[in-house]
Amino acid sequence: MDLFSKIGIDGSYLIIILFLLVIGMFLYCLSMRNLMLKYKKRQDQFLQGNDGKSMEKAILGKFKELEEVKKTVTENNDIVKELKEYSTFAFQKFAVNKYDAFEGMGGKLSFALCMLTDNNDGFVLSSVHNEIGGCYTYVKEIIRGESYVILSKEEKKALERAKERRSCLDD
Repeated sequence: MDLFSKIGIDGSYLIIILFLLVIGMFLYCLSMRNLMLKYKKRQDQFLQGNDGKSMEKAILGKFKELEEVKKTVTENNDIVKELKEYSTFAFQKFAVNKYDAFEGMGGKLSFALCMLTDNNDGFVLSSVHNEIGGCYTYVKEIIRGESYVILSKEEKKALERAKERRSCLDD
């Protein structure tokens, strides 16, 4: 204690400070122990019923499944691209315009049906119906949204409505 008295420090203060540090370290160790037990419990739940080798097998199995899924996704993407290319030639846009061709003589049994591809290629099918003479059907080719044959106003209306429709290829 002579050393402390030469410096001007009371030894009892030093002992109290050291005692408080020991208590603090003890409390810190307890909290670390509780945290470690908590993680040990979570680890035991995760590994429940499995040893190291079976866990390794399970993890490797998941990696194998992941590779199979990647392969399947790649194959599906290729199929979708191929189908998208083919679908440009399929009829995707449709419109029907029903009308009365002879004002009260045939009813609304006449129609103009327009069917177009994604590139607006296709046809207009017209059916003109009357009560006396029956039904007459006409087909007019459409190339890039235009007809090289004169269209009736009903056929033009069906063509314009079909061109306004969204294609299945539109994103």
